[in-house]
Amino acid sequence: MKDLRIEFFHDVLCAWCFALSPRMRKLVHEFPNVEVIHRSFALAPTQYSIAEMFGSKEAGKSEILKHWQAANRNDDAHRICTDDMACKTFDYPYSMPGLKACKAAELQGGQSAHWDMFDRIQKAHLIEAKNIADFDVLLDCAIDLALDKDRFVNDYHSEEVIQAIEADSLRARLAGVYAVPSLIVNEEKLISGAQSYNTLKSFVQNLMEIDA
Repeated sequence: MKDLRIEFFHDVLCAWCFALSPRMRKLVHEFPNVEVIHRSFALAPTQYSIAEMFGSKEAGKSEILKHWQAANRNDDAHRICTDDMACKTFDYPYSMPGLKACKAAELQGGQSAHWDMFDRIQKAHLIEAKNIADFDVLLDCAIDLALDKDRFVNDYHSEEVIQAIEADSLRARLAGVYAVPSLIVNEEKLISGAQSYNTLKSFVQNLMEIDA
């Protein structure tokens, strides 16, 4: 059975990525020869990005929460709590703090730690309606995952983490990835969007048959 390497491009802000992540975990469980590499993709790189994209931070939050509602219909367990986030008074978060936290986790525990941190931050964002641009929230996520607290803090603020995110951004451009979630399979085949599990499974099975 041929090994498959899937690069999973995602952002902690992305509700569609939240729907896709458990399907990817199920895929890896069913097909142990599938390796997932996590790639950061910043939809809103700076604290000003939401206002710049939508005209104001308030308009941005309103429009994004409509995306949450659509993604919640796609999510198999309908876990997303749009109403809770709508009531919050903090500015809608931007991407970089959460992405840095994922890369800091990766430096400690590799790809599996990145994935666990990504899922934990998305839970904080989309279910618990917390401000994931707040470092204390991210630190609590790291503690929940039993990461070494002091190392996490140091890695989060390191240049290595920034360079890792920049490398993923370059990889996305070279691979023609312009939106998330996106999957690159064995460096060439692109899948976009929060595809159903059956679609993902069929795709993987077909590749294995072709490459057998």
